[in-house]
Amino acid sequence: MNSESIFISDLHLSNERPEVTQRFLKFLSKRAIKAEKLYILGDLFDNWIGDDNPAPPNPTIISALRELSDHGTKIYFQGGNRDFLIGELFCKETGVSLLDDYTVIDLYGTPTLLMHGDLLCSDDTAYLSYREKTHNPEWIQKALKFPLFLRRALVRWIKIRSHFQKKNKNSEIMDVNAETVATAMSNHSVLNLIHGHTHRHAVHDFTLGNKPAQRIVLEEWDHGGSLLCWSAKSHSFESV
Repeated sequence: MNSESIFISDLHLSNERPEVTQRFLKFLSKRAIKAEKLYILGDLFDNWIGDDNPAPPNPTIISALRELSDHGTKIYFQGGNRDFLIGELFCKETGVSLLDDYTVIDLYGTPTLLMHGDLLCSDDTAYLSYREKTHNPEWIQKALKFPLFLRRALVRWIKIRSHFQKKNKNSEIMDVNAETVATAMSNHSVLNLIHGHTHRHAVHDFTLGNKPAQRIVLEEWDHGGSLLCWSAKSHSFESV
């Protein structure tokens, strides 16, 4: 096993995207198994309506993650806007550890802030208002008590509403706000940030407090996808 950490996000696994599921399963068994740590920074699933949902491909993914964690690779998960309802049962079944919305790690000597990325899109006030409501523990507790068929219906309605809302939004509103990025990094005393969510894969170099800083945006897996592979010696992107 290599002293290496791999970062991924935005796979949006679902039964309607079997090719992405197969790509992910192959990644787990062939590539991730060689790494020390795997960080999944949100939206692993296109939607997650509760740990009690047995719909495919959930059982297959849970089993594959369990096999990887049993092999010795440490797996960390940070909830995204599509799968923030992942909870304790999922973690118990997979061996995955949950991360907070803002998590700082020591990345082989580099203090690094990990985020899904949606909280950085502060210009999208409508979404942030919706997020605040749905991340309320009372709302979550109530939602998870609904029967599965009602939760599925709720997700379909939310996705339809989101689709039409996005059509009426300027694309820049759904990207990160530079001041919000700088504030988050300053508040956590880091010069390195890794996130997903925006589907705008890139490496941004800038100055923060007169020091060189970097923001790395992970790639979604809609049309291939990539991994951010980081070791003590170097870091680079690797095609899936």
